[in-house]
Amino acid sequence: MLLPAKTEVARQLRHYRAWERSMLASPADVAIRATFEDSGYTLCVLMGKRCAREAADAAERYLRTNLVTPAPEQADRFSSGRKTPSGAA
Repeated sequence: MLLPAKTEVARQLRHYRAWERSMLASPADVAIRATFEDSGYTLCVLMGKRCAREAADAAERYLRTNLVTPAPEQADRFSSGRKTPSGAA
């Protein structure tokens, strides 16, 4: 399974939490609620969950792990079979 970049997960989680606070402060504001729901949907897609609350929980757990995702340029290098500078494949 491919893992999303932690920087992107952190950014989307911050975005979701900020809109959550705004929505809780102004629950009748339709524009804020729509943007909050959009940010929840984005987090769901990123984390592979159906519920925004589950996606936020999964994002927080993922950010606490030691799993490291390579930068895009490193991912290309590792998948192409070329050798790394240390000589390992």
